[in-house]
Parts: sequence; C-alpha cells; structure tokens
Amino acid sequence: MLLHLDLTIIENLVNMKRIIFGLSLLTSVVLVANACGTSKGKGGGINLYTIEQDKQLGLQVAGEISANPKEYPILDPVKYKSAYDYVFKVRDKILNSGNVNNKDKFLWEVKIIHNDSVLNAFCTPGGYIYVYTGILKYLDSEDQFAGVMGHEIAHADMRHSTRQMTSMYGIDAMASILTGNREMLKQVTTGLIGLKFSRNHETEADEKSVSYLCPTDYNAAGGAGFFEKIQAAGGASQPEFLSTHPDPGNRIEHFHNSKTTMGCTGSKNYQAEYKAMVSKLPK
Repeated sequence: MLLHLDLTIIENLVNMKRIIFGLSLLTSVVLVANACGTSKGKGGGINLYTIEQDKQLGLQVAGEISANPKEYPILDPVKYKSAYDYVFKVRDKILNSGNVNNKDKFLWEVKIIHNDSVLNAFCTPGGYIYVYTGILKYLDSEDQFAGVMGHEIAHADMRHSTRQMTSMYGIDAMASILTGNREMLKQVTTGLIGLKFSRNHETEADEKSVSYLCPTDYNAAGGAGFFEKIQAAGGASQPEFLSTHPDPGNRIEHFHNSKTTMGCTGSKNYQAEYKAMVSKLPK
C-alpha cells in the first residue's frame, strides 16, 4: 500500500512537471514570437523576423540587385528624372493616405528596371520597390499603376515576404546572410523577386491596395485594370507569376467589391498624364 502510494505520488509529480514544462515552453514561444515582431494578418503566417531585420534584408537584397546590372538594368534616375519624379509622386500619394502601417519605418525607395518583356513589379522587405518598364508600358492610366504599386507596397507593409521566409527557412537565412553568406543572399534575392505569394496574401494585398487608394482622388479599384486587360486578352498575355494566383476574374470582382464596401468615392485615372510619362521611357 505504501509502495503504491509512493508510485502514485511520483507519477503525479512527473505529470505535473510535464504540464509545467509544456506551459513554460508555450509561454517562451509566445514571448519570443512577440519579441521578434510576430505579425499575423488575414493572410495568415507567423513572422519571426523583426522590423529591423526586414530593413536589413531589404538593404542586402537591394545591394545584390544593384551589383547585377546585366540582369537588373536599372534606369538612370538622372537621365530619366521625369519618369522617376512621376513614380515618386504616385508612391507618395499612397504613403500619405494614412493607411500604410510602416510608412515611417521603411525606406520606400523606388527603382525602374528596363525590361519591356517583364510585366511585373515587386517590393522587398523593408520597402525597396522595383517596377519593370514592361508593366509601365502595359498599363493604361495612373490609377492602374497606383493600384499595382499599392499592391506591392502592401506585400512589404504586411511583411508577407518574411512571413513566407519564416515558413521556408526559419531565421537561419537571415543569420546566414548577416554573417556574409553570399550564396544564401543570391538565393534569397532570386526567391524574393520570383516569390509566389499564397493566395491569401495576394487577396490581402489587393484589399490593402484599395484601402491605400481610398482616401485619394484615384479610382480605388485601379489595381483591377491590370487584370481586366489580361482578361480582355483572353489570358494570352498572362505573366507566368500569375499562374498560381487567384483567378483574375475573382480578383477584379474583389477589387470592385472592396471599393464599394470601403465607401471609396475617388474616380480619377489621369490617363493623359500617365501616357505622357510612358512616352519618355526608353524604347
């Protein structure tokens, strides 16, 4: 009887220790996640990178892009000052909407890449924005471009890239890059530029684009214009990076529904001004 009692006490103590250890471990994970700036949006995904690490990673990737002019021929901001001034104006209009969470934390630097065959734009962690001449020439108006830029800004603002990096690499990639691993930096740079965001993240970025444009005089659903052109062409010109994204028709509907839900009243598209800017880009 005494032996049975002792064993029961010991077993209870062991179970209690397991429970306490489990709770301590859970608490530690939560504390570490909070300390690392864990963020979650409707798109989901835990982020173990800090805001500062987003900025450091973006700076490293921007340096890698600048060092590779053959693959990323960036237009000279002096020679093409008018085009850059125009792009900066659109960027600032979005940033000053009051809806960009990390407006004052990220750099939001913009570069134009001269490649007419690429219908794309992307934004690295930390707010380094890259726009290809291909998509600038493909779009028809300023509100369409603002919608696309708003979408890319949203990916950085909602920290989608580092959310996905948390899932793919944990924090090992950042540690490796900060210790000078160039191969890892090249791998991450290539991955970020060609990153296929989850459907939830794309939907979240579309919705954020509308919210950024909503307080402005733009048509807040301007981002739908890109997909409307693709749909009108029967999908023939659809870029490869859209192959795993939500259906363009669904995205068009979501842009317009979000505009209605948010009560956005802007209607300007500034088509003439936009075409004048595009005419000054290199042929």
